[in-house]
Amino acid sequence: MSDQRRNAFKTALQMSSQLLWVMGLVVGLGGVYLLMKYSQGSLFFSNTYITMPAIFALASAAVLLVDGFLGSCLSIKESTFLQGLFVYLLVVVFCLQSSASALAYFYSVKLDSEMAPLSGLFHNYTGRSHDRVSQAVDATQQQLLCCGVQNYTDWHETPWFNRTGGLFVPHSCCNSTFPHCNGSVDQPWQLYTQGCQVRLEASFQFVLSFIFWCGPVLFMVEVVNFLVVAQLMRDQTFIEYHILHKN
Repeated sequence: MSDQRRNAFKTALQMSSQLLWVMGLVVGLGGVYLLMKYSQGSLFFSNTYITMPAIFALASAAVLLVDGFLGSCLSIKESTFLQGLFVYLLVVVFCLQSSASALAYFYSVKLDSEMAPLSGLFHNYTGRSHDRVSQAVDATQQQLLCCGVQNYTDWHETPWFNRTGGLFVPHSCCNSTFPHCNGSVDQPWQLYTQGCQVRLEASFQFVLSFIFWCGPVLFMVEVVNFLVVAQLMRDQTFIEYHILHKN
């Protein structure tokens, strides 16, 4: 009965270790996605601190993959040292992911202030293909299906709009459903109606919320792993105690 009990816990550890691998991939995916979003829109942020949740998430993911491997080893071969290392890494993951979740929540609240330079970038738009700012603005409007900071009328305050004679906004503002759109303000129904700040905030809010909610889910997975390993360690100690006294 004791062997059956231990085999059941080893099977549970194998399955819960696989959950650690899955969570490692999920958390790592969140970190990579945030870094990708930042690399595409880095000009729209006043500093690089918003990438901190991604760094902690990727560190957490790396440790999770290692811990998942250790858990799989423990389900096959018992080792007091590996059991202790497994629990220690669970604590490290908890600290890393808690930091990632806390930072993700902090920056999701501060997105408005972090994106303060957005209006300045639109103001510096030149429309030239080799201009980094213009490339970023056009790419953002095309990818997020947006126009201007709040809406297309924000372009009315830019030097570029004045140089067009006050007649056109960038072609990247054109709604793709209107193939003959030339950016004319006389045909506003052919332009994207939503501003880019709202769209950018929504895209970053999504990935930051994703990293934040990975924290509670991962905590539950860690608790399951900890309870299983603790029970195996307890049984092993009990067996060693009886063997010692029997001799």
